[in-house]
Amino acid sequence: MRSTASLFPAVLAGFVAVLVGYASSAAIIWQAAAAAGASTQQIAGWMTALGLGMGISTLALSWWYKAPVLTAWSTPGAALLATSLQGVTLAETIGVFIFANALILLCGVTGLFARLMKLIPHSLAAAMLTGVLLQFGLKAFSNLEGHIFLCGSMLAAWLVTKAVAPRYAIVATLLVGVFVAWAGGDVVTNRMTLSVIMPEFIAPAFTFTSLLSIGLPFFLVTMASQNAPGFATMQASGYPLAVSPLIVATGGLALLLSPFGVYSI
Repeated sequence: MRSTASLFPAVLAGFVAVLVGYASSAAIIWQAAAAAGASTQQIAGWMTALGLGMGISTLALSWWYKAPVLTAWSTPGAALLATSLQGVTLAETIGVFIFANALILLCGVTGLFARLMKLIPHSLAAAMLTGVLLQFGLKAFSNLEGHIFLCGSMLAAWLVTKAVAPRYAIVATLLVGVFVAWAGGDVVTNRMTLSVIMPEFIAPAFTFTSLLSIGLPFFLVTMASQNAPGFATMQASGYPLAVSPLIVATGGLALLLSPFGVYSI
């Protein structure tokens, strides 16, 4: 009994981390894929490949290092892609993924990651992230129209739970939101179908314009706004793991899975 009780906080923390990651940015990834011209079936395949890549790398790296290594897609990178892929073909998009992931892998193999981060001012990285995410933050307020009760209920649930039981704030907010949406008839389950989705291989195409105007900024945003804060958080939490091997592992896996829609891990 004690063993189960002691594991529950860790399991809940992992569940919340994955839940927040998916709930907060899956729509952005869907929008980015749609901007590239991917079909609904292909987008579902991208999400499947991303889930498999993140799950396998998280399990393998956590077991190998005996530390909580939670890998994830790049939310800032997805936001950048969503605003940059208009007019770019699907094959060119895959080429951008391969190019950016190859650069990330190169940084890990050569040990350039730490030195590269020193060359990029924190203010510049923050400005890049702000510029990419600003429109998505502003659009959140437009969703209040017609959903005042739903948004207000979720906000109240978060505030109350945050005060009395902070560990359960995200889960409580989700449950309240689902209940209110269901009670209001906004959850339509009869249109939902479950099926097995197989990721689709997409042959890449490389153009100088797309690699320079999208691939390079995407690489910089991912490294500066996703990888660097991630390693800083792990070190601050007491897990000073070697940077380069982790970059090699995640960058290499993302490069391998790029033709299936894995833009970053």
